[in-house]
Amino acid sequence: MNILSAILFSLFFLGIVGVIINRLHLLSLLLCLELLLVSLFLNISTWSQIHENFSSLNFSILLLTFSACEASAGLALMVSLSRSHNTDLLANINLLQS
Repeated sequence: MNILSAILFSLFFLGIVGVIINRLHLLSLLLCLELLLVSLFLNISTWSQIHENFSSLNFSILLLTFSACEASAGLALMVSLSRSHNTDLLANINLLQS
């Protein structure tokens, strides 16, 4: 395992730890999820370049597109929830109540 792979895998696990620890605010949770998806994109891209398997580049571009869609939907959800509940704390948001 080279140093680049170690750095990218540590970024992935840092995103997992961030999702586990930072569940207080919606924005920090969305940023940690974005870190997970971007680190997966970089891992797949570097793996396909190292092993000269360019067929997996299509999957990495699809993953990057999914990451952009997830970010836009998450930010729209955050704006909607912060306008209706006047907070972005996940503990104060109860979606079952009107």
